[in-house]
Amino acid sequence: MEKIKIAPSILSADFSNLADEIRFIEQAGADIIHIDVMDGHFVNNITFGPVLIKSIRDKTDLPFDVHLMIDPAYKFIKDFAECGSDIITIHLEIDEKIHESIALIKSFQKKVGLAINPDTDIKELIPYLDRIDQIIIMSVYPGFAGQAFIKDTIDRIHAIRGIISNRNIEVEVDGGINSKVSADCIDAGATILVAGSSIFNNNSYKQSIMNIRQGSNN
Repeated sequence: MEKIKIAPSILSADFSNLADEIRFIEQAGADIIHIDVMDGHFVNNITFGPVLIKSIRDKTDLPFDVHLMIDPAYKFIKDFAECGSDIITIHLEIDEKIHESIALIKSFQKKVGLAINPDTDIKELIPYLDRIDQIIIMSVYPGFAGQAFIKDTIDRIHAIRGIISNRNIEVEVDGGINSKVSADCIDAGATILVAGSSIFNNNSYKQSIMNIRQGSNN
C-alpha cells in the first residue's frame, strides 16, 4: 500500500515563528505543506496571499498545496502560480467558469485540484475529472481551523473513489483530521490527509504526524 501523505495546514502554525514551524514539520515527516487562502468573501475569514507564500518558499523543498477559498479565483491564479505554489486548488462552488481556471493553472505547469464542500453533490465533479490531479473533500465547512470532522465524509470519500474510477487523482481530506478519524479516511480511499490543530497543538509534531498516518492515538 502506498504511504499516506500528510499535509500540515500552516493556518494552525505559530505565525510569529512560521519559518521555523515549516522546518519543524518537514523534519517531523510531513509530505506536503497545505496553505489555506481565504478572502473574507467566499468564506468568512481572511488569511494570507502570494506575498506570504513567496516569503516562505525557500524555507522548504516540500510541495506547496495552495487551497484557494476565494471567489473570484481566476484573476489571482497567475500570482499564486508565480509565488511558488506546486498545486493550486479552486472550489467547485465558485461563480466563475471552472474549466477556464483549470486551463490557466495548467498553463503554468502546476497541478490542479478541485475542492468540494460537505453539502455539494459529488456528481458536480464529473465534468472535470479528466483534467484535474486532486480532489479536496472538505470534512468541515470551510473558513476556520479547529472544527470537528463531519462523519458523513467517510461515505463521500467512498463515493468519490467510485466516480474517479482508475484515474490517477489524489483524494485529499481536509478538516477536523486527527488520529481518531484518519484510519477511516484511509480505509475509504483517501491518499492525502490535511491536519492543522491536531499537529500544531501538540508538543511532538513527529508523533502527531505518525499517529495520523497510522490512525493511532497511542
